[in-house]
Amino acid sequence: MDEFDDISLLELQSLIRDGVEDAVPGKLWVRAEIASIQLKNHCYLELCQSESGRIVAKARAVIWKGVYALLRAAFKDATGGELAVGMQILARVQPNYSEIYGLSLVIDDIEPQFTLGAAELEKRKTIELLEKEGLMDRQKRLEPSELPYSLAVISASDAAGFGDFCAHLDENEGGFRFKVTLFPALMQGEGAPASIVDALEQVETGGDYDAVLILRGGGARLDLACFDDYGLAVAIANCGIPVYTAIGHERDHSVADMVAYEAVKTPTALADEFIACLEAEDERIGSYGSRLRLAIAAKLSAMENAVSLLEHRIKAADPRNILSRGYSLVTDEKGVVLNSATKLASGSRVRILFADGSVEAEIL
Repeated sequence: MDEFDDISLLELQSLIRDGVEDAVPGKLWVRAEIASIQLKNHCYLELCQSESGRIVAKARAVIWKGVYALLRAAFKDATGGELAVGMQILARVQPNYSEIYGLSLVIDDIEPQFTLGAAELEKRKTIELLEKEGLMDRQKRLEPSELPYSLAVISASDAAGFGDFCAHLDENEGGFRFKVTLFPALMQGEGAPASIVDALEQVETGGDYDAVLILRGGGARLDLACFDDYGLAVAIANCGIPVYTAIGHERDHSVADMVAYEAVKTPTALADEFIACLEAEDERIGSYGSRLRLAIAAKLSAMENAVSLLEHRIKAADPRNILSRGYSLVTDEKGVVLNSATKLASGSRVRILFADGSVEAEIL
């Protein structure tokens, strides 16, 4: 057997550790995506970098317990959300190589504004892609139901926004009734887009609905980032039923809002929209009743005037009215009115009618 220069595994690991420490002697700010995150006393993460949909780098990272409590509070205060899978972060790291555990990155600081900026940049890219594909206005070309009754709601079953929406519908002053069917879905986090897309598919294949409503109450910007998802936006744009959104606060405007048929600020405001549709129809029907009553009243008035005129003519043509003015009427014995003296012969008998009676006479 040939002689080899060999070293032990520990010596090899020590050489690698020394090489890492020499190559990166201090702390560095590193851009990466959170691939996984676990809280086990300390916060353990797996960071990655992707290019063209392919992962090109991975590394384990850790935030020690005491540091994590401070970083978490600062991050949440700045962004309103928690560190989560899929999030882009800018972290200050110290590479650490252990002969037993290998390479890991020890994180002692995270810049929250970078995460917000990365999310906004990704949102702009999604909007540009949707515009290029002609999907931004596809929902706007749908014809909404004039009398929306059957409403499919996609929301978390225990969401306060969903409860407010239902209560507002039920308590409308007009007493209108709606059929509301809930399709539960995740409304926050990494799994939310796929969950909402699945609910949309159930709506389209599960019944005849006048509208689809996506409801979620207010939240932090990062909590609402799932509504900027490209796949979710495509599913909304391609839905054959008008999709209405009530997501977040008035100041929030997600990509889902942009591609939907209509976006309103709150679930209760959306309830008002549907109530207003039925109120308008009720008012329209009421106006028909008013117009019908007016038409009937006008017709009756015209008929009364015609009857009154006819009565006047009948009274004017009544012989008794003529006789009352001093005239008299002469008839022969058979009651035929005589209107000429030439027709009377001597000895003929006639009857002369006055207003207060009649007398018989003989022609001499």
